[in-house]
Amino acid sequence: MKKIICKVEYDTEAAQLIGKFTYGEFGDPAGYEESLYQTADGKFFIYVNGGAESIYPKEDIKRLAKDKVNAWKAEKGI
Repeated sequence: MKKIICKVEYDTEAAQLIGKFTYGEFGDPAGYEESLYQTADGKFFIYVNGGAESIYPKEDIKRLAKDKVNAWKAEKGI
């Protein structure tokens, strides 16, 4: 997935996957995934996707500040 945020392109195909958090089982309408990526120039983002009843019913990309990365990893147990 690609998304432009504040004139910066975030692309899951071009970035490096750092870690992934999964909530629920496959097919669970409330289940979701959060995948942390880092771009070639050092920016971080999270790709989110989930079931129709989840907190992420549509796939999306959200920026993540560098100073928040370790907190996200700790919260998700990565």
